[in-house]
Amino acid sequence: MPPRRTRLECRSIVTLIAVVFLVPASVEAQTGRVALQGSVSATVALSVPPNFAHSNVDAMVVSSGNTVRVTLTSTDSNAQVIRVPLLVRSNSGFKISVESKTTLLTQLSITDVRATGTLVSQAAISGLNVPEQFDLRGSGEDPAAMASSSLDASGDLLLVSGPRVSLGGTLDSPNNALQITVLIGLRPQPGRGQLVHLTFAASAVLLTQ
Repeated sequence: MPPRRTRLECRSIVTLIAVVFLVPASVEAQTGRVALQGSVSATVALSVPPNFAHSNVDAMVVSSGNTVRVTLTSTDSNAQVIRVPLLVRSNSGFKISVESKTTLLTQLSITDVRATGTLVSQAAISGLNVPEQFDLRGSGEDPAAMASSSLDASGDLLLVSGPRVSLGGTLDSPNNALQITVLIGLRPQPGRGQLVHLTFAASAVLLTQ
């Protein structure tokens, strides 16, 4: 008697797609009373565009997770104004602080904020909080004409905070970051060059939608 063939019927196929760090997930599938649940930790990533450069200053940038370290070197003894575009991606609220041990800073301001694409929450711009002393958005002031008094950035200065930025994507997606342009003013150094180290650090705050 020939062996009986057993026909295996596939009744359901479940495909799990891991998209990003960005969206807290709660997945529940029931097959024989088995439930699966998961969540994603609050994450903030900070970087600069890969093509970032400045015409009259040598800029070395090291990005590592939620930290960006910027070294600015110039042989020009005149006052300098540099703009650094920071890219923020987050699945939660965030804040960015800055620290520098130099006395060459005359100014530290945010001049522009924009979304890089459709996966940026609308609230990321409207809900952004910039301390008054750092907010130069839409002011119409000429940064080069502003006072050249020293800015003490020896401690952690809160530069900006805001709600969740990214609605999806990955840490490398081109359309899910908030670009925050930071203007840095350097004091003139007659007969000397300029060397400035800045550290921007981002961290997560209370999760928001």
